[in-house]
Amino acid sequence: MIAINSEFDSGNIECVKCDAADNIQLEIRIDNASDFYQWFYFRVTGTKDTRSRIRIINAGDSAYADGWKDYQAVASYDLQNWFRVPTSYVEQQLVIEHEPGFDSVYYAYFAPYPMSRHAALIADCQSYHQVRYSQLGQTLDGQVMDLLVIGEPADNKKICWVIARQHPGETMAEWWMEGFLARLLDENDALAQSLLSQVVFYVVPNMNPDGSRRGHLRTNAAGMNLNREWKDASMGKSPEVFLVRQKMAETGVDFALDVHGDEALPYNFIAGAEGIQGWNERLAGLQKAFCDNYEQANPDFQQQYGYPLDEPNSSDLRKATDYIAKTHNCLSMTLEMPFKDNANLPNAETGWSPERSAQLGASVLHPLAAVIQDL
Repeated sequence: MIAINSEFDSGNIECVKCDAADNIQLEIRIDNASDFYQWFYFRVTGTKDTRSRIRIINAGDSAYADGWKDYQAVASYDLQNWFRVPTSYVEQQLVIEHEPGFDSVYYAYFAPYPMSRHAALIADCQSYHQVRYSQLGQTLDGQVMDLLVIGEPADNKKICWVIARQHPGETMAEWWMEGFLARLLDENDALAQSLLSQVVFYVVPNMNPDGSRRGHLRTNAAGMNLNREWKDASMGKSPEVFLVRQKMAETGVDFALDVHGDEALPYNFIAGAEGIQGWNERLAGLQKAFCDNYEQANPDFQQQYGYPLDEPNSSDLRKATDYIAKTHNCLSMTLEMPFKDNANLPNAETGWSPERSAQLGASVLHPLAAVIQDL
């Protein structure tokens, strides 16, 4: 018997029909109290050695339907190793075709990063002597907002904030965090130790625990897009941003990086705060130096493709990057990674993957070291 299930951490799907393996029909659930949906993560049992045809019939009305072009879903038997499976976008339906080798297989939009793994990441990091754990507060669902403070405070040190996963379905952002944190906490890594002698890092590996656990694409429990809440955040609708913004006001910010994923563009790139009032040659030069050094450190990063530059004085202070840059007069950027693959260096088996996300996270120490003294 074929069965479909998504009632687990980060799961999202509704079964419409699963009478036959070659005609499984599903729908993605909409984020609570919003119009957003695109993240899916579900388990199929009973289709071993049977050619399956899974149709997500409401894909055409998803948040970023253009992102389905050239997209390949991921699958896993063991929840550790994720591989791409043949996927097409036909008549506004996402069609996944696969012949599983086992009777239980998971499919997802990208390799999931469930809250159980997040908890393990926090537990591991706090065991290092350089790390001080802090609870910023609670979300609307009562989950904890975790903050890692890394490095010994000193008056002459820079303050660097790194946050990820404001949009919970962009799981590559927390995979990036794993690589970043692993290298930063490596006592045998000379570059990491050099940075920690100059910097105190404030790291929020998951800005949206509620959306993550609920299986949302873009919003928190109240249906708020957190990356549109920075100007007017409140404890009633967006406590995640309110709490982080409050802590930033206490610590100050010399550098900020907000890590995301992009549904459509098959590249890794930086989006800056060029539209803010006060954008100047100093900030532009710092951003260019950061990007140049990131590209040299890891060829998976590039500068040719990305979002159009904001026009002068056109900033949106609801967004983290613009709000932080304007409020703290600092270098503030958004890093975007693909749901698909890096078109410049494709991998047919895995596409863009957790492993490559983590490697890109580890590589960020090089561009940061290149600009740290000039922040």
